[in-house]
Amino acid sequence: MNILIRTAIPSDVQTIAQFNSAIADETEHLHLEMERLLKGVSGMFEDPSRGFYLVAEIDGTIVGQLMITYEWSDWRNGVFWWIQSVYVKKEFRAKKIFSSLYHHIHSMAKEQPNICGIRLYVEKENELAHTIYEKLGMKKTDYDLLEVDFVLKR
Repeated sequence: MNILIRTAIPSDVQTIAQFNSAIADETEHLHLEMERLLKGVSGMFEDPSRGFYLVAEIDGTIVGQLMITYEWSDWRNGVFWWIQSVYVKKEFRAKKIFSSLYHHIHSMAKEQPNICGIRLYVEKENELAHTIYEKLGMKKTDYDLLEVDFVLKR
């Protein structure tokens, strides 16, 4: 199985939005509005300062994705890449899709001197994801994530 990792392009918006809907449903049992998702995904392509998506393809079909957004660190005088919107189609899980995406991002980040690290957040109960991320060399931090969400009511 040959996995191709590439930067997403605007024609991938529909697939990425569908994957984002699946992520919300699977991980948080949330139903997201497709119109909002399509606008949100399109917004990444309209303003590259927000970040970018990578997709994983097998035989020309997108089977996985992740999104990178940016966080400036004044302490490090550099930028963290935040991994978000990770999704792999169910039938392709446990086939090295995410690890291929991660290794690609890791290599890209190491080539750029202004990138100081890679971060992500993960559901506390998602033990499988924790195990995968830790096997890839990621470590838990001393920080908890806090938020005020004006869109999704939980």
